[in-house]
Amino acid sequence: MTNKTGNKTLGTPKTYLELITAFPPRKITSEEELTITQNIIDSLLDQENLTPDERDYLHLLGLVVAEYEEHHYPVADIYGIELLKVLLEELNLQSKDLMPIFEQETVLSEVLSGKEQMTVNHIEKLAKFFHVSPAVFFKDV
Repeated sequence: MTNKTGNKTLGTPKTYLELITAFPPRKITSEEELTITQNIIDSLLDQENLTPDERDYLHLLGLVVAEYEEHHYPVADIYGIELLKVLLEELNLQSKDLMPIFEQETVLSEVLSGKEQMTVNHIEKLAKFFHVSPAVFFKDV
């Protein structure tokens, strides 16, 4: 079944067997298959209440997509200052938002430029501020 934009959707199947029959999950081998699978996922997520069968099917499709993306779009491991910069960008924060942690503008500037290392105190405060483990700021932890 296709919707008005030409994307595959599932329509109204509700049981696990109906869902699998309507769109059998299989290993994704192309961007086109990825897009179709993501459209199915989106159509399920747009529903207000999912049945247990729909949740199980959604989980399965998510695993198939994750496997494809892991292989085709690997995410580089980042840590320390690079992670800090990504967190700032992703959360739409500015470096000045970190002043309560670093206390001095020169220290903050030196850390962000890589000229100075973060202290254990900085890392503990950053972990609390961003709600992450302090380990994410260390390489090979």
